[in-house]
Amino acid sequence: MELIRTDSPSFWEPGIFAFIVYGALAAGLVGILLWVAGWLGEKKPGPEKGRPYECGVIPTGTNSFRYPIAFYLVAAFFLIFDAEAAFIFAWAVAFDRLGWSGWLQISFFIVILLVSLIYLWKMGGLEWGPLTRKTRVTRETSS
Repeated sequence: MELIRTDSPSFWEPGIFAFIVYGALAAGLVGILLWVAGWLGEKKPGPEKGRPYECGVIPTGTNSFRYPIAFYLVAAFFLIFDAEAAFIFAWAVAFDRLGWSGWLQISFFIVILLVSLIYLWKMGGLEWGPLTRKTRVTRETSS
């Protein structure tokens, strides 16, 4: 007589099978609806449809607006420090279970963040204004 192992999930287990069937039906329905919309929709190309849409404002001038590098730097700094805040909030939720080792680890983490922020500040990564001659010369000589 063979023993049947029951500790591994079977494909025919109701939860897994129902999930796969549901996903297939949802993907099939989306595909059918997109095909029907493309088949029934009006196809009248024209210059007005080819014009880029900018929140109801008719675009003027060149189509590529160049953002200054400072915009991208500040955006990257925001993302980095925002992700670090998520780690700190997660630590705060588990504060009572982590004990002193968790406190020392988050303290080290915050010290590293502060050192990197001070480095950014000293290197001029947080300066938004236009470059004056003095800061331009300082940046070029420090590179």
